[in-house]
Amino acid sequence: MPHVAPFRGLRYDPKHVGALSQVIAPPYDVIDANLQEALYRRHPANVIRIELNREEPGDDDRSNKYTRAARFLADWRGQGVVMQEPAAALYVYHQEFEVEGRRHLRRGVMARVRLERFGTGNIHPHEETMSGPKQDRLLLTRACRANLSQVFGLYPDPRGEVQELLDNAVSGQPPLEATDHLGVKSWMWPLTDEGIAAKVAGLMGPKPVFIADGHHRYETACNYRDEVAAAAGGTLPPDHPANFVLMMLVGMSDPGLVVLPTHRLFTLPAVATAAELATRLGGCFTLEHAGRGAAAAASVWERIETEGEQGTLGLFTAGDDTWTLARITPAGVTRMEQVAAEHSPAWRALGVSILHRLVVADLLGAPQIPTPGYVHLVREVVEGLGTGKYPLAALVMPATVDDIRSVSETGERMPAKSTYFYPKLASGLVFNPLE
Repeated sequence: MPHVAPFRGLRYDPKHVGALSQVIAPPYDVIDANLQEALYRRHPANVIRIELNREEPGDDDRSNKYTRAARFLADWRGQGVVMQEPAAALYVYHQEFEVEGRRHLRRGVMARVRLERFGTGNIHPHEETMSGPKQDRLLLTRACRANLSQVFGLYPDPRGEVQELLDNAVSGQPPLEATDHLGVKSWMWPLTDEGIAAKVAGLMGPKPVFIADGHHRYETACNYRDEVAAAAGGTLPPDHPANFVLMMLVGMSDPGLVVLPTHRLFTLPAVATAAELATRLGGCFTLEHAGRGAAAAASVWERIETEGEQGTLGLFTAGDDTWTLARITPAGVTRMEQVAAEHSPAWRALGVSILHRLVVADLLGAPQIPTPGYVHLVREVVEGLGTGKYPLAALVMPATVDDIRSVSETGERMPAKSTYFYPKLASGLVFNPLE
């Protein structure tokens, strides 16, 4: 069962850095070169210098982006720019944000969570990981000896009792505030009440945790723990910081939990027209003409969202500038069972699974294709189609939180880009020291 604990976090001293908005950043995996440069210019102590330090000419094994990150963190601690919490704390964390004109508030808490290898306990992944990002994060963790950004975990709490306990505990206290480059507002309250921490740990103990984001960081934390244990002779004391990882925990029923779709823009397979699409999809889908022109994506997506069915896809063929609504049939379900027999019913029912395994790989005969363009908003689909680079596009429902739980509990992982939890968590609010 997950062990949730407070910790003496490292965090910026506002007296040294001024507005926290100047020093936070998104997680490393969504920062491109332009944003990296902008964050470098924003403030000399912006967390980008440790979260994603720049490569420099002449880098080698002894001097590189990881050693520079470690030096920045050490210097900031020595100068008082970054201070350590005087007592162990849980960090109550709220984010206010807007999606398509609607305001949302997502609430959670940052804590240390005891590490368990996936498949051995009650912490479950839902996405595959790659070796490159894990090696990158491991080198950074070795150098800095700290978790610099949070893993995002979900837990069942249908009545919201954990978050209610936390929010009541900080009610009336002024938060630390920051706003990121997208306008997402963050509020954080360090909570040092030992009684509240004990109650949270008791409530959380029996609950499973499902990783929403940060799979690479989680597996890296496990690898780092094993390295530290091996160097110590094979075992660590139970309370050693390397046995834990920094995690943001959000209830699966939180009203502010938003999962955006990840629509696809394909360079291949090339399907010229809706008529050709109908021929290729055969009896596996019922097909309906849904509009002409890229801009009709908005009305097509509105219909898909209203239906709320994973087996309903919106497909655009650039050759005739046409949108087609494709709804899976019983014959299509049977075909999916055949072509994805190695997967569970929960996995086979996902919209992204149906799109990639049944439509693209099987019916369109293209199991190996270039990675499609991934976008989250309908206007981004329209903009992408306006470039003329994509002969085929697909609007696809996101996996829901319940889908994540259903697939994760089978021990499977979802196809790539099945979920996009918006917004990303801010890096730089608090760090978890591992020594």
